[in-house]
Amino acid sequence: MNGINIAYLQYYSRSVIDIINRLFVPVLLAIAFITFLWGVYNYFILGATDEKNRADGRQFVLWGIIGFAVIFSIWGLVNIVSGTFNLPQGGVAPRYPLL
Repeated sequence: MNGINIAYLQYYSRSVIDIINRLFVPVLLAIAFITFLWGVYNYFILGATDEKNRADGRQFVLWGIIGFAVIFSIWGLVNIVSGTFNLPQGGVAPRYPLL
């Protein structure tokens, strides 16, 4: 039998999806949130009298919101793919290669 063993593929794909959902998504959300907060700080506090700081703050807020939209879109696509291929949510990283 020289075909692809689906059990191995599902095991490793669950691990990759779990790493994406548990590690990368929260880190990217934190970066987007900090960017958004920095923009709000620049706009309202530092830019209270300086128009250049207000413009910079506006840009940071815009990029923070764009970051949120992109992150949630990609996270949704990962979950759609895992649901399409009937991959269970969660998983663990393999400790040794399965033979």
